[in-house]
Amino acid sequence: MSHQPKTFRVAFVGCGRISHNHFEALSKIDGLELVAVCDTVEARAREAGEKWGVPWFTSQERMLKEVDCEVVSIATPSGLHPQHGILAARAGKHVICEKPMAITLSSADELVKACDDAGVQLFVVKQNRLNATIQLVKRALDKGRFGRLYMANATVRWARPQEYYDQAPWRGTWEFDGGAFMNQASHYVDLMQWFMGPVESVMAKTATMARRIEAEDSGAALLKFRNGAIGVMEVTMLTFPKNYEGSITLLGEKGTVRVGGTAVNKIEHWQFADYDDDDKLVEAANTNPPSVYGFGHEPYYRNVLKVLRGEAVADTDGRGGRKSLELILGIYESAKTGREVPLPLRAQI
Repeated sequence: MSHQPKTFRVAFVGCGRISHNHFEALSKIDGLELVAVCDTVEARAREAGEKWGVPWFTSQERMLKEVDCEVVSIATPSGLHPQHGILAARAGKHVICEKPMAITLSSADELVKACDDAGVQLFVVKQNRLNATIQLVKRALDKGRFGRLYMANATVRWARPQEYYDQAPWRGTWEFDGGAFMNQASHYVDLMQWFMGPVESVMAKTATMARRIEAEDSGAALLKFRNGAIGVMEVTMLTFPKNYEGSITLLGEKGTVRVGGTAVNKIEHWQFADYDDDDKLVEAANTNPPSVYGFGHEPYYRNVLKVLRGEAVADTDGRGGRKSLELILGIYESAKTGREVPLPLRAQI
């Protein structure tokens, strides 16, 4: 195996709302070093660069030419992720991409192919998988503690006021963002499939009731999983007056679990037919994260570092990110046509 550097240098593209979580996480990890930031809005690039003591740029191309780095991390508007990732891959850099990795399957596939062709890693941020609560549930599933799975429910009742959408012209647009399912609830779409396995078909209704945006502010989806189980997702950004719930409930023949709180950060129900030592860890797993983004970016980057050093497998690679995207596009297709939509999607949507 080729010699890997002890420290991987990370250049960052997109200094908006979520970038602070990335910068904080990177600052805590020996082995990853932030070396440059870039944003098309000069004031934002400068502010991030000055705060973290690194050079700042308004052009990704220029940054890639002038800065030595092994990794490029991308947190730009969702619709731009593929083009920024492809630029980085073609320059021979590993790519870390915020969720969703793209907003069309064809552009997601282009990004995966560019990384494959360049022989670089593609990571898609799904940091909620690393919440201690979610890890415990996944372990119980992997051990077969639920027996046959019957039902899964994901509920996202959050608040995003009009001011949130007005902060940036790309928010809530079909070209760059999508709506509540594509943006805010995409982690929950990911967790539903991670827990329950592949989806066979989906039916959905979406609505834009209160926010002046192109995409939906609320919606519901009914999922049929290949294992025979049924899933329901309810998502809204209109909760009064603030974020109220981000939960997942799983029902199986020998187990019932509900992970709730505002962002799947609290195990509210944990019951199985048979005892396991993990049962003692339930209380300790409950956290109060500072926001719905949770604490997850730091463990996510630790996993990235291990993968780059050849010590671990990626928590979510491009193909995993594509799976969530496909289900979200299936939800949108069903809402648009009023029909049940089988997965995988037959045509490129």
